[in-house]
Amino acid sequence: MKALFTIDSLRACEITESDVPVLQKFFDANPEYFIAVNGMPPRDDEAWQEFTDRPPAGMPYDKQLLIAFVDDDGQWLAIASILSNFIAANVWHIGLFIVATRLHGSGVALASYSALEDWMRGNGAQWIRLGVVLGNQQAERFWQKVGYAELRQRTGIQMGKLVSTVRVMMKPLCAGAPEAYLQLVERDRVESTS
Repeated sequence: MKALFTIDSLRACEITESDVPVLQKFFDANPEYFIAVNGMPPRDDEAWQEFTDRPPAGMPYDKQLLIAFVDDDGQWLAIASILSNFIAANVWHIGLFIVATRLHGSGVALASYSALEDWMRGNGAQWIRLGVVLGNQQAERFWQKVGYAELRQRTGIQMGKLVSTVRVMMKPLCAGAPEAYLQLVERDRVESTS
């Protein structure tokens, strides 16, 4: 796997189709996210679904990347799903960020995310957005800790067996205020019906 960037002894590498079986093993070994968000463990084809999933029509983007954070022994420690220039130029979206359960509380999440954010900034990101399920307290605390703020909540979102409320969050990487971002991504306004 070719490294996109490195973090100390970790390499952040793009996941390709040939890596989908390893991604599935990672999901199976770390089901907590899926149980918390979908109300069930990962499906047998979860990795393939993640690899082939695309935003709906009307939500343009430049590139989708799945990234594995890999140690010197080739072990996958974390994964991330990223969309560049999502909906508007310079807006990037994190669709998924999962750290191996055994590493929770070890600092790997913060180190991996910080390097990912630096890499996104270096590739043109001025704002990063994401959604976190309301009540997924570990995720909510993490995203707030690294500087994300809620813009709005979207209710009635079907995710697996659960219907959830999703907190739409954003972090500016530039001097632009939230209002500048909301002019670009109107769907993230509180009053938006989309």
